[in-house]
Amino acid sequence: MVRAEIIEEVPISMSDLKSELKRIKKRDGELTPRSMKLEDYLNHFNEITKKDHEELTAEINKLNIPRLKEIHVIKIADIIPATVEELKSVLQGYALTVTSDNMKKIIKVTKKFTS
Repeated sequence: MVRAEIIEEVPISMSDLKSELKRIKKRDGELTPRSMKLEDYLNHFNEITKKDHEELTAEINKLNIPRLKEIHVIKIADIIPATVEELKSVLQGYALTVTSDNMKKIIKVTKKFTS
């Protein structure tokens, strides 16, 4: 039996994951059933291009919000909340406190990327 060792955990955006699945599909010719389900999910929920995702994460990072880490920024850019309440829902799974003013700043940025 092969043992896998986790060396490092790096957050990956849904856009990056979608690109990686395309690369694997091109390489292998087809995806595994689990990967096909993931691809369907990403096609259904990922409404932002990789370029826009990178721009959005860069703009959120420029806000210099205390305690907001890369994993939080990527999750915000994946979900693209349109209201403070939606942003609270996105961040409630993390042990993180963001002030109301900072949340409003984030929403101001995300609204640029919503359709």
